[in-house]
Amino acid sequence: MASAIASKMGLSSWRRKHSKAFNVRIVTMDAEMEFSCEVKWKGKDLFDLVCRTVGLRETWFFGLQYNVKDTVAWLKMDKKVLDHDVPKEEPITFNFLAKFYPENAEEELVQDITQHLFFLQVKKQILDEEIYCPPEASVLLASYAVQAKYGDYDPGVHNPGFLAQEELLPKRVINLYQMTPEMWEERITACYAEHRGRTRDEAEMEYLKIAQDLEMYGVNYFFIRNKKGTDLLLGVDALGLHIYDPENRLTPKISFPWNEIRNISYSDKEFAIKPLDKKTDVFKFNSSKLRVNKLILQLCIGNHDLFMRRRRVDSLEVQQMKSQAREEKARKQMERQRLAREKHLREEAERSRDELERRLLQLQDEAQMANEALIRSEETADLLAEKAQIAEEEAKLLAQKAAEAEQEMQRIKVTAIRGEEEKRLMEQKMLEAEMLALKMAEESERRAKEAELLKQDLQEARESERRAKHKLLEITSKQLAKPVIMLSQPTSSSANAMPPDIPSFNFSTENLTFDFKDTDMKRLSMEIEKEKVEYMEKSKHLQEQLNELKTEIESLKLKERETPLDILHNENTEKGTSKQSNFKKVKNINLTFPILCCSLTAARTTQMKIGVGGKLPAMPFIFIQFELHRFI
Repeated sequence: MASAIASKMGLSSWRRKHSKAFNVRIVTMDAEMEFSCEVKWKGKDLFDLVCRTVGLRETWFFGLQYNVKDTVAWLKMDKKVLDHDVPKEEPITFNFLAKFYPENAEEELVQDITQHLFFLQVKKQILDEEIYCPPEASVLLASYAVQAKYGDYDPGVHNPGFLAQEELLPKRVINLYQMTPEMWEERITACYAEHRGRTRDEAEMEYLKIAQDLEMYGVNYFFIRNKKGTDLLLGVDALGLHIYDPENRLTPKISFPWNEIRNISYSDKEFAIKPLDKKTDVFKFNSSKLRVNKLILQLCIGNHDLFMRRRRVDSLEVQQMKSQAREEKARKQMERQRLAREKHLREEAERSRDELERRLLQLQDEAQMANEALIRSEETADLLAEKAQIAEEEAKLLAQKAAEAEQEMQRIKVTAIRGEEEKRLMEQKMLEAEMLALKMAEESERRAKEAELLKQDLQEARESERRAKHKLLEITSKQLAKPVIMLSQPTSSSANAMPPDIPSFNFSTENLTFDFKDTDMKRLSMEIEKEKVEYMEKSKHLQEQLNELKTEIESLKLKERETPLDILHNENTEKGTSKQSNFKKVKNINLTFPILCCSLTAARTTQMKIGVGGKLPAMPFIFIQFELHRFI
């Protein structure tokens, strides 16, 4: 079996040597790619091909990583790909990852693709617990990750349970509290709803701004031993070298900032860190493998170069990238504002349409009510006319009866001569008849007055009918005269791009001095003070948000499930220490220190100088030295 495997590996090696191409697989944080490479290609050829394919210009942060036995290594740019100790099977797999981390992500990361790749890598490291993150910060980071993926929160779309399949929190945080997934989702959604209006790029940048303040962010750890044989951890990051206790990766025991290191040298497995202050003792340590030593040296050189690069004037390429990024950001901002205006106008038009529809319904109701009132008025008028007719007939009947009574009175008068008795009786009857006639006359007069009143009511009813008809005609004419509102698509006009107000200055490569006008200095000072106040307000708001989250979930915390890193983090929080305060305790860095220049010197025993980009001679004892010169 072993011989078959050996023969197969030998055949594969023979084919690779005699073929003109080989296949590689590149794995990024969100995609996989395969390329066919020529045998003569160096690491830079493959790396440039990947960067062009991805669209990445900030190449100095990234590298191609591959696994070697129980450790990892990075592809060297000046060495052939097949000359590395890469796996023999094709396709050869490389991981395209961030090798070096920025000090300030917001200031240094220019391209959106660079920011997105860093976001995905840091998020994975936090979820895999390679970077320690406290629970309250984990919830806030999860809310920004949801904002970057789903956009603005919409209660009608994002129903409860929409985060059930998402991995947003480290398992350590979930196990530390007696909280159900629904409770975690509720707290994440509450923070998520506050991020309305942020784009994906803005949410990812807020994620990185919070993550870069974590103690283990951007630190590469290596197991070492000092000259006494004590096991320690060496941490290499963008700020310098740090020495940790193996049980405490949060707080370094001692730190060496890059600007305070005179040189770093190693011979076989022994490293020596010489501080700039000659009174400080040289720190020496041993690592386990030569391969690890080379990796430590690569990270030291790369981080130191970037440390010095940040403190120089940006190159033309970086200035061009930043200018393009500002223009692109301004264009996107104008596009978002245009879309927001169109959305606002559309909402206004929809509200106007709804208001018109509501008004139309109201007018229709009023017209219906007026029509009903008109019908009722017509019915009342008919009823009054009928009553008036009845009253007239009654008046005629009474008049007829009065005439009959008058005739009866005349007849009685004629018969009154029949005698006194008859006369008396007749007079009495006549008196009664007169009384009855009088009553009849009064009743007839009253009936006549009632008939007159009924005629007046009829006239008023007809007048009301006429007014109701006139009002109905007015309402109908108003409805027909309403203007028709048409929605038109707003035309977008090209915005005049105003050039930024850049203070004038003179730059000299000999003395590196900048001359500003007094007015520019005042304006620059005011802008710096304004940005400082805004930053303090944002930091205060962020701290209050973290404290509020911590207070909400503290009562559900399980003390027995706390990890050593949780205990150390709580102790640091009670003491008021942080990543920045720990760094300042070791050495107070003067932020206005002169710009330094670094050159690497490698020699055997005779200190022969070579460049940083050159190959180190293959000799058993190598001495690498940083020479730091001051510019006055």
